[in-house]
Amino acid sequence: MALPDLYAGLDEKIPDSLADLHGPAEGVVPLPPHLVWSGMTEFDLAKPMIRMSMYRIVITAGRKADYETYLNADHLLQDWPQLRRGLGPGYRRAWEKKLPLRRETVA
Repeated sequence: MALPDLYAGLDEKIPDSLADLHGPAEGVVPLPPHLVWSGMTEFDLAKPMIRMSMYRIVITAGRKADYETYLNADHLLQDWPQLRRGLGPGYRRAWEKKLPLRRETVA
């Protein structure tokens, strides 16, 4: 029996627009247990590496509502060139297909 596709249904979870991402732009953000159950659970958005760590967690473990609640469009656009390197290829393709995250699509 084959394992389920890790990226199955991902396209439906990604918001239709960057405008749907209403996450905080500053401060310390605590993530709920369904996203992070051990280790660091609060993330200081003023620290880019910490923020990108949080974004990786939300993108890979979250649901559409989590994306809309915890991801900020401006930070996502700013961090995407580096953030995308830490995501699996399925996540990169799905997010870049649905939203204008690549530099050439943002310009």
